[in-house]
Amino acid sequence: MSDKRDYYEVLGVSKTATEDELKKAFRKLAKQYHPDANPDNKEEAEKKFKEINEAYETLSDPQKRKMYDQFGPDGPQGFGGGGAGGYYSTGFDGFSDFGDIGDIFSSFFGGGFGGRSRKNNNGPVQGADVKSTIDITFEESFLGVEKEIIVTRNETCTTCGGNGAKPGTVIDKCTVCNGTGQVRQIQNTILGQMQTTRTCGTCGGTGKVIKQPCDVCKGRGKIRKQAKIKIKIPAGIDDGQTIVLRGEGEAGSRGGAKGDLYILIRVKKHSIFTRNGNDVYCTVPITFTQATLGANLEIPMVDGSKETFQIPEGTQTATKFTIRGKGFKNVNSTNQGNFVFQVQVQVPKHLTKEQRDILNELAKTMNEQPPIKKKNIFGF
Repeated sequence: MSDKRDYYEVLGVSKTATEDELKKAFRKLAKQYHPDANPDNKEEAEKKFKEINEAYETLSDPQKRKMYDQFGPDGPQGFGGGGAGGYYSTGFDGFSDFGDIGDIFSSFFGGGFGGRSRKNNNGPVQGADVKSTIDITFEESFLGVEKEIIVTRNETCTTCGGNGAKPGTVIDKCTVCNGTGQVRQIQNTILGQMQTTRTCGTCGGTGKVIKQPCDVCKGRGKIRKQAKIKIKIPAGIDDGQTIVLRGEGEAGSRGGAKGDLYILIRVKKHSIFTRNGNDVYCTVPITFTQATLGANLEIPMVDGSKETFQIPEGTQTATKFTIRGKGFKNVNSTNQGNFVFQVQVQVPKHLTKEQRDILNELAKTMNEQPPIKKKNIFGF
């Protein structure tokens, strides 16, 4: 007859306790008796901690709990696992995983039980994301454009449907991990049974063994292909921004969704225009007479059109003017930037005699002379 205490008594719950009641009781006791929380009475805490762990590991699993209720703690084969320091795989029937224990310990001891919590590697896996880059012109970023790119990615093999097996053949369940894709190893330590989980080396985590691989994908379930994808680049997109196309990445595994396609936009520099936010800037050369007398200028826009703009007489070089609403569109709203141009007065370098005479006469009428420099308060 076993000398172990009743597991329900260890956890302080009734024999009709629900899963949530078991977990709540275990959380409280495990935190209370964890050796790290009892440095002054570590030996006794370790003993109690091991007992709590063993009780919860058994009662939290429906199959083990049923066997415990029927046969007691020793059961037909016992619940204690292998000998001290021994390992066993829980890929066989009669043993459950320690996922709940790992999840519980991660909540207040900074990690999963036995170093990490359990993860199911045999479920659907989303495909990897794909990254690409597109170069566009300044005008294309202003107006928007549709581009076509070629992306190399893993796609589901159409011959085998992605299962990796030759059509018409049978896929066997892995006998090492019993189809779970994982092998769990449990070691008895002074802290109780500590678990580690690793991917099954026989099936590679798939839980299945393919004896006759697909001739096209060689058992991978995926093939490398080049795909042509059309991309609508919106007006107003800026250099360094990214466009995301959902579901245009690589194929998933075991029914998982496709990954996404991330496209980095690079805008080429323009010889005339520059961008600051959503505003467009440029420099417009004007003649000496236009600056002096004023003029109607035809200002070239980014889209190829022209805007007529009147500058006043006496306009000085470097003066800035703004044409509102003629800048870049905002890709996230209906707002639009402005077009800002700065005039640059061009002084003629070569004059005819007639032109020179006219300017000399003009200078006489204007009584031009260099400006007098005024002294400042210090007398300089």
